[in-house]
Amino acid sequence: MSEEVQKFATIVIGAGPGGLAAAHQLASQQDVLVIEDDLWGGTCPNRGCDPKKMLYSAVEARDRATYLQGHGLEGAPTIDWPKLMTFKRAYTEKVPAGTLNSLKAAGITTIQGKPYFISENQLKVNGQVYEGHHFIIATGQTPVIPDIPGHDYLQTSTDFLDLDQLPARIAFVGGGYVAIELANIAANAGAEVHLLQHNQRILRDFPENYTQLLATAMSDHGVNFHWDTELESVSEIDDGLLLTTNQGSLEVDAVFAAIGRRPQLDSLNLQAAKVDVAEKGLRVNGHLQTTNPRIYGIGDVLLKKQPKLTPVASFEGRYVASDILGKTTAPIDYPSVPQVVYASPQIAQTGVKVEDAKNAPDQYLINAQDTTHWYTFNRIKDPIARVTTVIDKQTQLIVGAVVYSTLADELINDLNNLINNQTTVTQLQRQIPAYPTAASDLVYYY
Repeated sequence: MSEEVQKFATIVIGAGPGGLAAAHQLASQQDVLVIEDDLWGGTCPNRGCDPKKMLYSAVEARDRATYLQGHGLEGAPTIDWPKLMTFKRAYTEKVPAGTLNSLKAAGITTIQGKPYFISENQLKVNGQVYEGHHFIIATGQTPVIPDIPGHDYLQTSTDFLDLDQLPARIAFVGGGYVAIELANIAANAGAEVHLLQHNQRILRDFPENYTQLLATAMSDHGVNFHWDTELESVSEIDDGLLLTTNQGSLEVDAVFAAIGRRPQLDSLNLQAAKVDVAEKGLRVNGHLQTTNPRIYGIGDVLLKKQPKLTPVASFEGRYVASDILGKTTAPIDYPSVPQVVYASPQIAQTGVKVEDAKNAPDQYLINAQDTTHWYTFNRIKDPIARVTTVIDKQTQLIVGAVVYSTLADELINDLNNLINNQTTVTQLQRQIPAYPTAASDLVYYY
């Protein structure tokens, strides 16, 4: 490989949604290099939210049909796992090549390899030295595997989302988004599912009364919750795997760890670039610059309070591109960001959290409503529907919301728009939404 240093205005490390958003915005005015050491397109479209949602689409259809049994429908569908996986792969298998072709069409230089910094403005990949005026680190996160005896038997969400056949008995370790969503898919697809949680709470970022509703619903769908349970070891037995816990033992065919994710930074040699790294991610300022101001960080790799979600990474990528090009001088200003757990049913939230509102009763009003029998939810026979909104007492604006329903992902986006646009009930009443829809109910949440 040539020893000549190749120079670029900006070098992006990581070709996921955040890095791609930045690269495409910069490419019209700069020479840009994008480096990827895994699949082009990143985690979300290849082995994350997109393939998960494709598998969930079958669960969603099955749920809808199940709820309408005896109300005009007879016979709920069953899920054919191999055909569902074929459907998923028809999408994911095209992602890397499609991403790479899009970058090349935009005039962006691409390299496959594992980069590492050798100085504050240079890195090396595949033996070649590259120099950049700016760098963007968008390497994302990777699943954490607990260091226990038999940890080699533990699989991750990456493995689950590409299973040729669904194992008959499955265990998930953890109580966050990944464990809940995948356990829900597996149970609805016909597996015997066990979920091992170290305490009595799932989805700790959501209101507990809502997560308790979900745990009950998932139990009804066949998920066996093992509360206050710590996995201590995994061993192979004649007909599967033996899980040893502090509460006893359990025999399964496959076990998936979903106890969290850690930033992918270890191989970058960031000390050479004078970049400060915390245990949970990159430290950045209001402009998303690291301790080396020429190096930015975006996406899940950051130490931040904002949700680590694909659209947040893309938002940060666009912001950083504008900052590098001098189109903005203001610090990044995040809008309200909706979060959705795709289970049966869904839980979603956005804006001011209910717990924070409870701690500030002089500032906020909490409007908790059982919407099960509202027309919108009754027509699809949602077993239970709940909507809680947080109202600012001074402005009378909706500033936060939580939804528990089959329609939560749709409704939370509508509510989120009201929050970000600071829409008053008077302004909303001047609009005429399609009827009857979730949007036509919005005036009743103030």
